[in-house]
Amino acid sequence: MPEPAPRLAVIGGGQLARMMAQPAIALGLPLRLLAEAEGVSAAQVIPDQMVGDYTDLPTLREVTAGCAVVTFDHEHVPTQHLHALAEAGVAVRPGPEALVHAQDKVVMREAMALLDAPQPRWAVVASVADVEAFGFPCVLKVSRGGYDGRGVWVVREPADVAEPLATAQDRGVRLLAEELVDFRRELSALVARAPSGQAASYPVVATTQVDGICHEVVAPAPDLDPALAGDAQELALAVAGKLGVTGILAVELFETRDGRILVNELAMRPHNTGHWSQDGAVTSQFENHLRAVMDLPLGSPAPRAPWTVMVNILGSDNPDVGRLYDGYPHAMARDPRLRVHLYGKELRPGRKVGHVNAYGDDLEDCLERARHAAAWFRGDLGNESE
Repeated sequence: MPEPAPRLAVIGGGQLARMMAQPAIALGLPLRLLAEAEGVSAAQVIPDQMVGDYTDLPTLREVTAGCAVVTFDHEHVPTQHLHALAEAGVAVRPGPEALVHAQDKVVMREAMALLDAPQPRWAVVASVADVEAFGFPCVLKVSRGGYDGRGVWVVREPADVAEPLATAQDRGVRLLAEELVDFRRELSALVARAPSGQAASYPVVATTQVDGICHEVVAPAPDLDPALAGDAQELALAVAGKLGVTGILAVELFETRDGRILVNELAMRPHNTGHWSQDGAVTSQFENHLRAVMDLPLGSPAPRAPWTVMVNILGSDNPDVGRLYDGYPHAMARDPRLRVHLYGKELRPGRKVGHVNAYGDDLEDCLERARHAAAWFRGDLGNESE
């Protein structure tokens, strides 16, 4: 008997794959998971799973056998393996030609230059002299493997360059220098794109980063010039189209103090800056990612309320904090409209273990509600004694 719907393979067992499961259930779309270890976040909710190494091609062939499409929780699968899967008849979405721009920051910068997209001044550097010629202060980034602030350094003098150079050399990757942008704030333009070319654009959001990790998101970005918001959406749609992206594309942006936008990073998967859409948009980024990679008509990205605020719950170094579950009674009783999303992860300081969404008509009220709830789950407000 044939399956009721095509099967979708998901590579990577993190919270992004976990949050694809709920809309997949609603769509009647069977998922198969390649998890990096037993019991990781997505493995707790996707029954059809195997544990294996995503850098091993035979493992990738095994998990995608019988699947119509493969998509990703992260961007780290080797590009050559994705080409091999595509040659074997698996629809790889996003495809390797697109995904490489999220895997390699130098490739991304080169592509943005060809597209004439606004971006910071940049150069590939290989020595202290190269960095000195580029100019201090600047930002150094390894071209591959960095995320959530890892593999990124702000350098202000020659002595600061030794660690980035050594890291790049040890990993066998290039080192990218970028100007240290004097920005007003960070923005994110999120779009979904299907193989048919249909695309949908979410409201541009404002993001706050702490130690390189997304801390909170406000949708839509407050006090953003409508023309600049339109420019950001058009830029994201153009990048998705020119690079042939299938699924969700997040274009992280700097808004400069003189009213410009500059491309900072690209992500080709559901993204932390789109988590607000689970409760604040007609169609979440996770559902639209599934619709896009399966080439189904996309859902509306329109907001359900004037404001939605997402605040990440990070693991605490408070030794008295127990189970995150124990934070529910206070958080839910205080705010019945609050939406809490926990990832089933072991608590470690600074680790993303969940997020909360608050939506409504008043921005300050949404900010207070979301921040209070996240602080409560972290143990900053004494929930460990309740």
